[in-house]
Amino acid sequence: MHPILIKIGPVAVYSYGVMVSLGAGLAAFLIYRRAGELGFAKDRVIDLVVLLLMSGIVGARLFYVTLNLPYYATNIFEIFDLTKGGLVWYGGFLAALSALIWYTVKRRLNFWVLADLMVPYLALAQAFGRIGCFLNGCCYGIEAPRGHPLGVTFPQDSHILRYPTQLYSSLVLLLIFVLLRIWQDNRRFVGEIFLGYCILYAAKRFLMEFLRGDNRKVFAGLTIFQIISIAVLTAALSIFIYKTALWKKKISALR
Repeated sequence: MHPILIKIGPVAVYSYGVMVSLGAGLAAFLIYRRAGELGFAKDRVIDLVVLLLMSGIVGARLFYVTLNLPYYATNIFEIFDLTKGGLVWYGGFLAALSALIWYTVKRRLNFWVLADLMVPYLALAQAFGRIGCFLNGCCYGIEAPRGHPLGVTFPQDSHILRYPTQLYSSLVLLLIFVLLRIWQDNRRFVGEIFLGYCILYAAKRFLMEFLRGDNRKVFAGLTIFQIISIAVLTAALSIFIYKTALWKKKISALR
């Protein structure tokens, strides 16, 4: 693992922060370019991206701190230290989603249209973030069989081979990004891409948790993130089916 990329005296550049920044920057650039092609005001898009990024980081950190409250209750100042990771995706997603809803209501914009525009690049940014997790040594997998060709060791237990779940996640997220971009150009109804992302990501996260070695089981042999994934998947799939039925009804009426 390489948690620190460069260190010059007391100044250190952390790999996790670099990868998250690269992913966010690339996603912002692609959203900006795509928004211009679709006729969105670019200045508003930049404002929205910054709002979502900041709210996402705050939400992701608050969720992580909440899950590790006993530790942070006695190490309060470390709450603000993001150099070594400590962000929970679902917390960031909920916060950014709330910010997007607030923004679209305030600006009288269509939530579904903006969400469809942005989510493919969100998956791309996540793929970079997971590489940062791998370099940082967090979000590691369960123990792999001895001699497993893809097994890796992490600093906390260098004598144990583990599945590199961070890299698995990164690869799947890249595939989700490609799929959503293709889907984006063949969308049937507004909201389809956003709901598709929610379905695909929730399914991915639910399955990947079985290989994660850093999250404890909380109920019926499932982790908190699997329970959240079930809720997200159920809600997104229900809305997807409903909106698909409306689209089919509309198409039938036009024939």
